[in-house]
Amino acid sequence: MRFKNRSVPVTVAFQIAPMVDILMVLLCFFVVTWSMARKENELDVRVPAAQAGQESNPVVNQTVLNVKSDGSVVWDRKPINKTDLLEKLRSLAALFPDYAIILRGDVKTNYEHIVEVLDICRQAGIWNVAFATAKPQ
Repeated sequence: MRFKNRSVPVTVAFQIAPMVDILMVLLCFFVVTWSMARKENELDVRVPAAQAGQESNPVVNQTVLNVKSDGSVVWDRKPINKTDLLEKLRSLAALFPDYAIILRGDVKTNYEHIVEVLDICRQAGIWNVAFATAKPQ
């Protein structure tokens, strides 16, 4: 007896498992890049090493200022001149009295550039300034 081969009807369905895999990969990517972006570290600024330095936990009311070896100041990965820095810090100090600045000065930076930024912080009314250091190798 000869049977006729009938094709099995194909049901088209939305595959959820591959979509979840893709979303998990994207979520991991964004979490990793977001945490790196929050550090606001300039890669070409090498901070000095300190034996007793402690790693601080990032908080909401703090900004990282990078002072390069030529004396230029970088805020949020953008160079900023001293007058604009003073205005921004004044507005932040008016909004948040306990605003914190983490100062990352390059190893080769002259001390006068660090003092200029400290003076600008003081003129703006910011008293909470910390210096970033690296762990010795």
